[in-house]
Amino acid sequence: MAAKLRDSVTFLPLKDLRFAEAAMEGNTWFMSSLDDTYEENEAGYLYFPSEASKGRLLCIKGRDTKDGAKNSYALAWPESLPDSATLKNGLTFISDSYYDHSNLWHGLSAVAPFVGWSMKNGCSKPTRWVLFHWGELRDKLGSWVQHLTQANFGELHIEGSSGGNAPYCFEKAVVMRHDLGRMGKEKQLKVFDLLRCKARESCGLKTTDRGKEVNEKGMPIIRLTLLMRRGSRSFKNATAVTGIFARECARVQGCILKVSQSDDLSFCDQVRVMTYTDIFVSPHGAQLTNMLFMDRGSSVMEFFPKGWLETAGLGQYVYHWMATQAGMKHQGAWRDPVGEECPFPKQDLQCFLYYKTGKVGHNETFFAEWARKVLDQVRLSKLELASNNFATKQQLSSACAC
Repeated sequence: MAAKLRDSVTFLPLKDLRFAEAAMEGNTWFMSSLDDTYEENEAGYLYFPSEASKGRLLCIKGRDTKDGAKNSYALAWPESLPDSATLKNGLTFISDSYYDHSNLWHGLSAVAPFVGWSMKNGCSKPTRWVLFHWGELRDKLGSWVQHLTQANFGELHIEGSSGGNAPYCFEKAVVMRHDLGRMGKEKQLKVFDLLRCKARESCGLKTTDRGKEVNEKGMPIIRLTLLMRRGSRSFKNATAVTGIFARECARVQGCILKVSQSDDLSFCDQVRVMTYTDIFVSPHGAQLTNMLFMDRGSSVMEFFPKGWLETAGLGQYVYHWMATQAGMKHQGAWRDPVGEECPFPKQDLQCFLYYKTGKVGHNETFFAEWARKVLDQVRLSKLELASNNFATKQQLSSACAC
């Protein structure tokens, strides 16, 4: 009977080409024959073995890095695994992303649902991680994403592309294929609190009194950070932009300005800078993902190059969404109205790529008034916090739950 069950195992393509054009509509093409399990307030997931899989384990065959349709999956009972299959013991996380595991925001979006699942399941930690992009195997996370993952789960083995084409099956496996998916707002906040807390803990930061910082005159300290970037979507005149925010900061007692280049900072440097930030000023880009490390209720100011509004689609809102997920205040965005027009009329993709590589100008009057408004809001909020003797935001929001 075991031999018959073994022979009956049927491998199907990981990437179902029938749904390849609908990948943005839920990634239904990845392991398309299986339906997610949904629980209240949680992201959808697949778990093996389970009642839904009728006690069968998940097996994968193929390690192709260029064509997801060449990699396949099947379900098999533990006592009748496919011929030549290797059993991977322990818990395995399997992630498929339409985007890129090396990008900060996309990587965070892929990691977060596993953190949520772990919180709900006794803080379970995986033995390994298997990464797919459009069904194609990937063998590494970006450095920032890897550090964040290790802060939460410890050292992790990323399954690589070497090892031949023989099947490999998993003693236990959790599959996420929709990133945050249907995860509720309350659970998102708890997941981001845990990610923040674990990152700070991993980098040796103790911040229980962050909300009570005052200067020598007893005024609350407001930390304003400009996180710059080089190349595309950097400020055309970073010196002028810095000068505007420096002048507005100088008008507010207790305001401290810090200017950093995101690509000059290690992971822990980024955690440290953002932990001690109340107002985060930065052009649109992956470095904005570092808002994760600020206290809940902190403020974000975002800047776009010309043309982004017309061509970026939903992508222009990702950090607005993230601010909500992480408990921050997205204080709006400025879109540069000045610059060269796209030289590829009626070609949306080419214009998107053209504007994406553009740089951000500045409007001194608008920037000054905007900075003044946000600084005043933060100052009043801190004064209220101090006068009511509230516990610090950090104490309220980021106890390491796992």
